Amino acid sequence: MCIPVNAQPSGISTASSKHPTGHPGGEPRLVTHEGPSYLHSWSPDGKRLAYCAQRHDSYDIYTIDRSGGHEERLTSTPGLDDGPEYSPDGRYIWFNSTRSGLMQIWRMNVNGEEQQQVLHEDANCWFPHVSPDGKWIAYIAYAKGDVEPMDHPPNRHVELRIASTEGGPSRLLAKLFGGQGTMNVNSWSPDSTQLALVSYRTKA
Repeated sequence: MCIPVNAQPSGISTASSKHPTGHPGGEPRLVTHEGPSYLHSWSPDGKRLAYCAQRHDSYDIYTIDRSGGHEERLTSTPGLDDGPEYSPDGRYIWFNSTRSGLMQIWRMNVNGEEQQQVLHEDANCWFPHVSPDGKWIAYIAYAKGDVEPMDHPPNRHVELRIASTEGGPSRLLAKLFGGQGTMNVNSWSPDSTQLALVSYRTKA
C-alpha cells in the first residue's frame, strides 16, 4: 500500500503497481568474502555499497567498492548498528543503533566520522529512509517494552513515523500491524510525497 506523507494517522490509500525495469540481467558476482553481510544501500554515484555485517561477534556498518575488495568498517561501538542508507546528496549515511539504550536513528559522514543521534524517541526505531529531496526521514517504530531494542520481529503493532532530517519532533503517519518487512528498503516515491509499505493482515 502507499500512504501520502501529509496524511493523518488513519489515512491510507490503495496500493501502487510494479513496473518492469526493462534492463537485462547478468551473472551474479561475489562482492564480500565474509559473512553474514546484509546489503542496505548503494551510494548515489553508484560506486559503493553500505551494509550491516557480523564480524567477530559484532554487528556493525561497513562500506565496500561495488567491485569488491577491502571493506571499510564505519562503526565499532558496543551494541547493534544496522540499516545503513546513503543520503541522496551522498554526504551522509543514516542508520539505527542501540548504543544509547533504545534503538534510535543516527547519522554519520560517509567516512564514519561525526556519528550523531538525530532523533530521540521513546520507542525502538528501525530502518531510516531519506526522501529523495533530502528533507524527510521515514522509519518504523516499535513501542518501548514491546520488543527488545536489538529485535525487529514481524507480526507486531508498529508505527510509521516521519521527521525532518534536521532533527526535532517526529510525526505519526500510520499505525499498522507489521514490523519486519514493512519498510526494510527505501520506498519513497520519486517526488517525495508518498511511501510504499507492507501491512500484515491475520486470517480470521
